[in-house]
Amino acid sequence: MTQRTNPLSHELDAGFLADWVVHSRFGAVPGTGGVDRQAASGADGEQRAWFAELLESRGFTVRRDSIGNQFGLLELVPGAPYVLTGSHMDSQPTAGRFDGAYGVMASAHACFRVADELRASGETPRFNLAVVNWFNEEGSRFKPSMMGSSVFTGKLPLETALATTDPHGVSVADALDVIGERGDLTGLDVASYAEIHVQQGRSMEEDGVTIGLVNATWAAHKFEFLVTGEQAHSGSTLMADRRDALLGAARLVVAARELVDEFEPGALHTACGEMNVYPNSPVVVASEVELLLDLRSPSAEVIRAARMSLMRTVERVQRDDRVGIEITAEHSWDQNPYPEAGVELAREVAEELGLTHDRVMTVAGHDSTNMKDSVPTVMLFVPSVDGVSHNLAEFTKDADLVAGVNHLTGVVRRLAGGALASEN
Repeated sequence: MTQRTNPLSHELDAGFLADWVVHSRFGAVPGTGGVDRQAASGADGEQRAWFAELLESRGFTVRRDSIGNQFGLLELVPGAPYVLTGSHMDSQPTAGRFDGAYGVMASAHACFRVADELRASGETPRFNLAVVNWFNEEGSRFKPSMMGSSVFTGKLPLETALATTDPHGVSVADALDVIGERGDLTGLDVASYAEIHVQQGRSMEEDGVTIGLVNATWAAHKFEFLVTGEQAHSGSTLMADRRDALLGAARLVVAARELVDEFEPGALHTACGEMNVYPNSPVVVASEVELLLDLRSPSAEVIRAARMSLMRTVERVQRDDRVGIEITAEHSWDQNPYPEAGVELAREVAEELGLTHDRVMTVAGHDSTNMKDSVPTVMLFVPSVDGVSHNLAEFTKDADLVAGVNHLTGVVRRLAGGALASEN
């Protein structure tokens, strides 16, 4: 199936790609094609300022709320709710330029197009248009991830989020104030939400699918462990006398990988993404290790079984290595479906445009994971080359980027007209 295009779309597509090139320069890591623009960093502040100017140049009013979510608002129907669309612009410490940022830029251009169409036709939509750049989706500088959308949807208290500190002791509130991105917008009446993202997997590319209709997110269980031992001289202390916290943590890291082999191939993904060692000295046996570990699966039953197996390992490591292991925080969710009506709407738009499409689950979390619990939500993917993500080499082809913008435009157009909305 081939995409049917309007001759005027070539100019619009070129405009999107030109803005995309400019945006990709913020926080760019020289010679790599990737970026480093963690939440509330200098690079994040620069890209936010540029994005605000872009939105304002197209007639949008830019507001920020108390947790630094950045909104571009276009009121077409005074007093009406907004169709909200967006993603996030913050990145991992060194990462690809597509993750999240593509969704924000695609959302902006989709709204620009719909607004221009409405102005040209004189048609009055049912809802207003809004673009959002969510704060701290990645969670690399400040935990937890998806912070901005969690506060917006009431899942995380604002005070808790603002008081959260990075590894250097800088709070979210102070970091936002440094770049001037803590605002005073309180509440936004949202009728529906749409988000588009690069897949962060390779199944769409392998299957020749241009638009992924996201119908569910994998189940997951995330842990923060504190492993405690006893500080000692790494040379003179007898091996039998040691209570090595790093050894205990290392056993958990290995156990997480070995857990995967207890299940069918592809049924479980595990990772240990962060470790902090104290005192982290070359001549000292570690007395304390903070370790983040997560389990992901399309099956909640697999997650439960994996957790039970992991807890048995925890008991064995505590006993054999004479260390303490405490779960200081944990968060879990079952396989979580997206609204079927949104999946169907996205399918209809893909059919209209002649874009290849299929239903696909997301392994990663997204801000839409929070929003779909509050309002009708559509989540979309475009392919990622080789499935590379959270990596400087992350890449998506221009043709797929453009197809995604075109598709999202069709979705936003329908949502603005009242699709998925209650008649009450």
